[in-house]
Order: sequence, then structure tokens, then C-alpha cells
Amino acid sequence: MWFVFALLSALFAAATSILAKVGIEGVDSNLATALRTAVVLVMAWGMVFLTNAQTGLGKISGKSWLFLILSGLATGASWLCYYRALQIGEASKVVPVDKLSVVITLVLAFLFLHEKFTAKSLLGCVLIGAGTLVMVL
Repeated sequence: MWFVFALLSALFAAATSILAKVGIEGVDSNLATALRTAVVLVMAWGMVFLTNAQTGLGKISGKSWLFLILSGLATGASWLCYYRALQIGEASKVVPVDKLSVVITLVLAFLFLHEKFTAKSLLGCVLIGAGTLVMVL
């Protein structure tokens, strides 16, 4: 089931890039990011209340709070940079560079989460890196 959600995530991320590129025309990239974030915030809290997940708020540990906040800050920084890049660059070049996050995630998961880095992972990283170069140059 995780694969279905991951595939849907990729589909929505692709739509996000195209919709954002069209929507950001003539709009400050920081303002556009803030508007997008407001929509995401309403949508996320809507799902929390729809699924009655708000009852778990009191059960979140201090460590989880810290890392979720740090993750939120990283997401915000990513979105601000992404929207600025989309505003001044071509979507067909910005998106592949943004997807280098896959390679960086694999390396960070190996270093900090002690996940396995296999020959298959290495090959995937090399192919993604090479593909990005081909698309950008």
C-alpha cells in the first residue's frame, strides 16, 4: 500500500510543479509560498479532524515535537527555495535538480538512520545524478 501512496505523491508533486509555475507568474515567490502553505495547513488539519487524529496530540513526545518542528523548518526552506527557483527558471530544469533530494535522502538515511546502502541504491543514485545532469545541461 505504501507504493500506491508514494506513486500518488509523485503524481501530485508533478501537478504541483506545473500549477505553481503557472500560478507564480507575476507573484512574489515568498508570497506564493505562503499562500500555498496556508492551503496545505487547512487541508492537513482538515484531515486530522476528519480522521479524529487530534486525540493523539497529547501523546507526542518531546523528541517527536523537536524533529517534527525541524522537519517543518526544512520543508519551509525547501518550498521557499523551490518557488524562487521556479519563478526564475524553467520547470523542466528546476524539477530534476529538486529531485536530487532522492540521492541526498539515500545518503543521509545511510549516515544517520543506518539504513542499508546497497549496490542497487548506489546504481540508482548514479542514474538519478546522471539523469539530472543530462536534463539540466
